[in-house]
Amino acid sequence: MGEQTLVLVGFIYSVMRFATPYLYAAIGEAITQRSGVLNLGIEGVMLISAYTAFFVARSTGNLWIAFCAALAAGLLMGLIKAYLSVTLGANQTISGIGVYMFGLGLSNFLYATTFTGGEMVFGFQPLAIPLLISIPLIGEIFFNHNILVYGAFLLVPLTAVFLNKTRIGLSIRAVGQKPAAADSLGVDVVRTRYIAVCLGSILAGAAGAALSIGLVNTFQANLTGGIGFIAVALVYFGGWTPGGVLIGAMLLSTVNALQLYLQLRGVNIPSNLVV
Repeated sequence: MGEQTLVLVGFIYSVMRFATPYLYAAIGEAITQRSGVLNLGIEGVMLISAYTAFFVARSTGNLWIAFCAALAAGLLMGLIKAYLSVTLGANQTISGIGVYMFGLGLSNFLYATTFTGGEMVFGFQPLAIPLLISIPLIGEIFFNHNILVYGAFLLVPLTAVFLNKTRIGLSIRAVGQKPAAADSLGVDVVRTRYIAVCLGSILAGAAGAALSIGLVNTFQANLTGGIGFIAVALVYFGGWTPGGVLIGAMLLSTVNALQLYLQLRGVNIPSNLVV
């Protein structure tokens, strides 16, 4: 391969990696919002889950246990958000910001008390897909990622099927559009919204784990850097559809990859300009 070809391959490869946490978080938020609940606490959920994944990975050396622990942390945060918004009927914006502040403060506190800074983990490594990896150019770009990247992109069609073809998915959409009508047809609105919020938070937990043990392989204060809030915006950009979210995530990760590429080329562009 020529130099320009190698640069292009590396660029697209980076775009797919950078899109991973956005996809998990935004698709999870899309499911939550489809039920009629807005969760602005996604950022806090991601932070708690990212810390949990990193801590467990450092403690056990087992990435899958760490990943499952991150999902459990996301579920717990989701139950808190659902209790506040669904059971207590608290203002969704205020309760979401409360969840975010709780996740931010707790993750910073736990990190400061358990680590000295600069620790790393040996995160998920690229997993080449047999046969497909041998396809010139395409194989290296699309079929040589870690398992969490594959999972994020596979989540797009699976979520579309879930929301449009399954009973629980159709119930989530029904309670989001017309909760009174759904209730009259025997759909438990409260239970359905709990399920949607918890599913969304579990996926936010996956986003946090994908960041700390799949992408950067470390943790630091405010590691997410606004990804959770951007995920909420991606839901609106994508029209509450998995396909639309995918397009938005790819556009955003392309900008991030371009910013990194230009910095490597000596062009000084502040990272906060594109985040």
